[in-house]
Amino acid sequence: MRFLVLSDIHSNGTALDAVLVAAKGRWEKAVCLGDVVGYGPDPNEVIARVREVATVFVRGNHDKAVSRPASGDDLNPLAKAAVDWTRAQLRPEYLKFLEDLPPGPVTADSIALVHGAYNDEDEYVFSPAQALSGLLEASLPVTFFGHTHFQGGFSYRGDRLEVIQLKVHPGAGFAALRIEAGTRYLLNPGSIGQPRDGDARAAFAIADIDHGVVEFWRVPYDIAAVQERMKKVGLPEPLVLRIAFGR
Repeated sequence: MRFLVLSDIHSNGTALDAVLVAAKGRWEKAVCLGDVVGYGPDPNEVIARVREVATVFVRGNHDKAVSRPASGDDLNPLAKAAVDWTRAQLRPEYLKFLEDLPPGPVTADSIALVHGAYNDEDEYVFSPAQALSGLLEASLPVTFFGHTHFQGGFSYRGDRLEVIQLKVHPGAGFAALRIEAGTRYLLNPGSIGQPRDGDARAAFAIADIDHGVVEFWRVPYDIAAVQERMKKVGLPEPLVLRIAFGR
């Protein structure tokens, strides 16, 4: 089974379209790690599109904050402004879709899916110490997570815990990671709609667990067009600016 792993789309329809074009014909089942909405200008369009593609979802913290307002009280002011704007734009059936999304962990055949930490969608996993509990608790050897917007992850074998850092060079579609038997993995496909690892290109992954390979992809998209839509609807300027820098 070849999985298309999508995460942190954040209402960026242009980035999502670029990802789906690049991934066409390369996957059999699509999964989504949450934060379908938030930050970007296209919440209704993105929900409609991702529902056509993905069959397994977990809830992200922005999905929860949009559909359950009390849960968004601890967001920073920029994120809260985007959440409030998003909630006001959403069609009722799409708001219900977000409200019904399950929290992780969720399993999809040979992989486990979460948004943030293994048992907490709001917790960021940046360091090996933060990753360890998820690596040990996961029901399957390979778990995909999102939330940080950083492509890469962690591996654990015996008593050795390592950080996985991959660089997809300009002009290259992806960097490949070999999945080794007897090793546990916590892997982040990166963010489609708002990368924060210094690379503004949309990020995603294609995982072929049966053959022991995960491809970490980056694809360019029309950032200026997204920025113009964000300005037009009045989203905060720092959110408009940051997508051009991948920060």
